[in-house]
Amino acid sequence: KGSPESPVRFANGKLQQPDSLSFTVYRNRDTAHPRKRHRRILVSETERLCYVGHNFGNEVMKCNSLCRYFVGVLDKNSGQMDVYNAEIFNMQPLLSDNLIPDDTKEYQTKSYREKMDLCIEAFGTSKQKRALSSRRMNAVGNDIVNTAVTKAAANIIDAKGVTALMQDMAQDDVQNISAFLPPCHEDADKPEHVYKFEDILSPAEYEALQVPAAALASITAEELAKRAEERSHCSFVLEELKFLPTDEKRRDHKARCLWFLDTLIKFSQLKVIKKKHPMGPECPHIISRKLMKNFTSLTYNDGSIQNLVSASMKAKITAYVIALALHINNFQTDLTVLQNDMKLPESRILDIAKALRLRISKAKGMPGMENDENHKLGTLSLPLPTQKAPEGQRKRKKMN
Repeated sequence: KGSPESPVRFANGKLQQPDSLSFTVYRNRDTAHPRKRHRRILVSETERLCYVGHNFGNEVMKCNSLCRYFVGVLDKNSGQMDVYNAEIFNMQPLLSDNLIPDDTKEYQTKSYREKMDLCIEAFGTSKQKRALSSRRMNAVGNDIVNTAVTKAAANIIDAKGVTALMQDMAQDDVQNISAFLPPCHEDADKPEHVYKFEDILSPAEYEALQVPAAALASITAEELAKRAEERSHCSFVLEELKFLPTDEKRRDHKARCLWFLDTLIKFSQLKVIKKKHPMGPECPHIISRKLMKNFTSLTYNDGSIQNLVSASMKAKITAYVIALALHINNFQTDLTVLQNDMKLPESRILDIAKALRLRISKAKGMPGMENDENHKLGTLSLPLPTQKAPEGQRKRKKMN
């Protein structure tokens, strides 16, 4: 009892009567082990609690490794003091197992949310307890709603049949794509009036393209070859630049259309728009605003609102690119070239072209291009064909 080599301090306060306590020191039996032989456990017991301190493990005090401590023992008779090496023990109250008779195995298997709920039930404020009760009621309500929805869906399937539902889904896909198409004038008397040029480019936007498109209108054969080598433009634009009209007005018109089509395709390859002018300073402000307003969707990420070129927005860009290409090419255009430029699956661009009411046929592509024997040609002609389910939907496997 008592050890001059073990000064102590208690974690939960100071002793009012230190002389009334007795201590017991336990040492490790493995005296041959270089580390274990120095391990000590100090135990003290009061009327209410038992205290335990260690000089090893997570509870060891850092001060023991930063400096050395000594205890001096004064012999009053001889007046001499003996000095001993010492360690400070931090005495923690020990709660005996039989003070908590409840089985904790079930508690340990609970999730973090369930443990927090138990704490709120026991120690939470009135506001926290009301919130907990409300959340649990909502959870019960959601379960009831989910059960009702599942039952209603089963009743619809039984009443309508799987085949009819699949047809409805296919029609919904047509309507979803149609929501991103340019305005369609089905009563038009000419192909150029089905998708009006003014619905693709307003007069003010068309006027703003004069300056950036001037370089394309005046391009020479040498410059075109250099741009083709550098791949400064998409394949569709590079090919069409070879056939610019000699008439100055028509040449300027086609150059403006090609410049905007090239910009649309480049814009479709972006993901998150982080710059105010993503297409560079040469892009007119009214065109930049059109791209951001009409061809991006807003998303919330990392505490800020961002403009995103989502899959649906890329479908919209594709529809406008096809419509503009029809105006450039007298309402017949090579869809495979646009598909490669926009890096789309063939089925995707064909679905959009069919939603635009184009007639699809096979045509030989441009010399030197990949798969030039299997190019798909899209033609806008009157009367417009009726809308059909997208090819990808018609090939779906039937549900059992």
